[in-house]
Amino acid sequence: MIVAVVGPTATGKSDLALDLAEALSGPRAPAEIVNADAFQLYRGMDVGTAKVPPTERRGIVHHQLDVLDPTQDASVAHYQAAARADLDAIAARGARAVVVGGSGLYVRALLDEMNFPGTDPQVRARLEGRAETEGRRALHAELVRRDPDAAASIGPENTRRLVRALEVIEITGQPFTANLPRQEYVRPAVQIGLDCDRPTLDARVAGRVDRMWSAGLVDEVRSLASPAQGGTGAGLGTTAARAVGYAELLRWFAGDLTEDAAREAVVTDTRRLARKQMGWFGRDPRVQWLDAGSPTLLADALAVVRAADAETLPAPEDRPVRRSLGS
Repeated sequence: MIVAVVGPTATGKSDLALDLAEALSGPRAPAEIVNADAFQLYRGMDVGTAKVPPTERRGIVHHQLDVLDPTQDASVAHYQAAARADLDAIAARGARAVVVGGSGLYVRALLDEMNFPGTDPQVRARLEGRAETEGRRALHAELVRRDPDAAASIGPENTRRLVRALEVIEITGQPFTANLPRQEYVRPAVQIGLDCDRPTLDARVAGRVDRMWSAGLVDEVRSLASPAQGGTGAGLGTTAARAVGYAELLRWFAGDLTEDAAREAVVTDTRRLARKQMGWFGRDPRVQWLDAGSPTLLADALAVVRAADAETLPAPEDRPVRRSLGS
């Protein structure tokens, strides 16, 4: 049974994951943690992503941290393959995997049935050409004929998604909706969500940003940014440059914001991110929510895990009968 700790940023997911990993470790098979935060994949992006420092990981093995250079663009499909391989290896060792992260798409890609059809540059170019010559509504009308459910969720103004849907249909021979993620675990799992009321979460976010500033966030971003961005490093790729805490400081370095405005923007954008994450995970009925501020949080989480473990055992009538030696 995989244990996943999910929810909004600044709710204490990393701390709970460490506590759970310690509590769920066996004498021969310590539990291991698998990261599901898209930006903690990047080397050097430590302060701004609230990555647990190696000295504070309590000797627990962590996977999917520091596996990309900041100049690289992250790929959900690549993450899925690599992180699932980690889960396989952890299971082969007889250990428990504790997944932790607030990147909803990455959590779903790791735990759920989710396929990533390839791309065909020629097919895509042809469809994009049709969008230019025939118009987007012609592509939408075709999607209505070939996959009405997909057409109902993709508006006629969204050229990029229209092209992608028709591309997938042509490549796979299946409806686009057949490749969409399903709320169906690929292996037994339980998701524990951390939540708290909005004023408390807003205060936590502000406190986190204060700590990040004190811990050297400005120097970290400057060391990663390219000279053209006001820094000394090789620069941040498209994905990394969008990370909250980095995008705002890059705007400051470029002269678009003052330092005070950049700092306030980090707070505002982090709060916005937290609400987006809450919306994402809140739509999944399988998440079992706990109060992030509860004094019995670890005990509450362990109770959820024990209940989930029990559900995976065969029913009493299906279990093999154990007979004593004298029977």
